[in-house]
Amino acid sequence: MKGEQLIGKRVFCEDLDVGKVKQFIFDSEQWKITHLDLELTKETSELVLGVRKGGIRNLLSVSAIGEVGNTIKLKVSKGQLRIYLIPPKTQP
Repeated sequence: MKGEQLIGKRVFCEDLDVGKVKQFIFDSEQWKITHLDLELTKETSELVLGVRKGGIRNLLSVSAIGEVGNTIKLKVSKGQLRIYLIPPKTQP
């Protein structure tokens, strides 16, 4: 799969719609995608960040990705999700 094909895909963690992929972060030294830039749903923002607002962007480590098809399914639990999300201003 090409990196551009990830853009626009919905990301799910268990039964939670985490958000939508807006971009991806590519590490040119390692030649691999390291993070997905997600626009979080209101539910995810509240669960993970304690903020009652949708549309917040965060970076998701690709190590959390389990399965990629029409959607992206994460292999981590909802309780672990905050470990894999970082604000874009602190991106690697």
